Parts: sequence; structure tokens; C-alpha cells
Amino acid sequence: MALMKSALLLGLALSALMPAQVLEQGERDRAMSHLHVTRKMFLDSLEGVTPAQWAWKPSPEVWSVAEVAEHIALSEDLIFGLVNKVATGPAATAEQKAETKGKDEMLLKAMVDRSKKAQAPEPLKPTHKWKTKEELIAAFKKSRDNTIAFVQTTSMDLRNHAAPHPVFKQLDAYQWVLLLSAHSERHTLQLLEVKGMPGFPK
Repeated sequence: MALMKSALLLGLALSALMPAQVLEQGERDRAMSHLHVTRKMFLDSLEGVTPAQWAWKPSPEVWSVAEVAEHIALSEDLIFGLVNKVATGPAATAEQKAETKGKDEMLLKAMVDRSKKAQAPEPLKPTHKWKTKEELIAAFKKSRDNTIAFVQTTSMDLRNHAAPHPVFKQLDAYQWVLLLSAHSERHTLQLLEVKGMPGFPK
């Protein structure tokens, strides 16, 4: 009996030290997989881009490859900051939770629909923050790897905290992670559109 009691106490102590598995493993794996795929997609799109191609603008009002890439890199930290803010904020109300239900798939599809344009908020407009392509890529890699590590290890209750998005309305913190990944995919597609435009340097 004493041995069983000791084993039970040891089990309880160990479980207290282990992080809570708030996210289902399938959710965790799915987010990490999407983050890895869109990371590679963005980096591949910049492979071999020359300085002339990096700076080329099809017209004054259309962003260059450099400007689209900067928008993606800037967004990484800003959206991840929102993820943390949402996840550490007040618990979602019943109404908020009801509004987030079933939005994961819709969000991933809607974000890459390039037929619907949106104006970038002021903090995400390119200002040539990084002097070279290599500096920008290094900053992006650091931010994205940080996001992937967060998703892999967090015990935060991402599904029980929500905040509104201007287009998609209420999103839980996990959906904000998906939005971060899909946002980079959306603008990588924009970057590829610039590379395919007439006059793009060879």
C-alpha cells in the first residue's frame, strides 16, 4: 500500500512539472507544418533574385520584390505579437468562442485569395528597413523559427482566447497563428506575380 501511495504521489508530482497539452497534437502539428511550408515557399521565392530584380518596380504604385518581402518580414513580428497579446488576454466569452468555431479552413483559403485586395496598415508598409536581401532573410528566419518553437512548446490555452480581426471578425489565438502563416503565403504569391510581370529583369 505504501509503495502504491508513493508511486501515486510521484506520478502527480511529475504531471505537475509537465506542460499542459492544451492544444491537441493534431492542431500543433498542423500549424507547425503550415509554418514550415510557407517559410520554405517564401525563401525559395527569393532564391537567385539579383539586386536589379530585388529593386525593380513595375510602376510607382506597385511594390517591388524587396518591398513585398519587407512587408512579409515586418508582419512576422507584428502578428506574433498579436498572438501573444490575445493568448495572455481575457478568456474568450461564449459568444466569441462560438464565432471562432470552424474558421480554420476558411481562414487558410481566404487569406490566399488574391482577387480580394487589402491596404497594408501603416506599420507594415515597407520603408527599406533592411539594407540587403540577406539581412531581411536573416530577420525573417529568426522570427519564423521563433513562431514555430512557440507552437511546438506552448502550454497556453490558444483556443480559449480570442480577438477581432478587421475582416474575419473573432479569431482565437490559434487562428491568429494560422493567419500569420497564411499571410506570408498570400504575399509570397504577390511576390511571384511581380517576378512574372513584363519587364522584370532577366
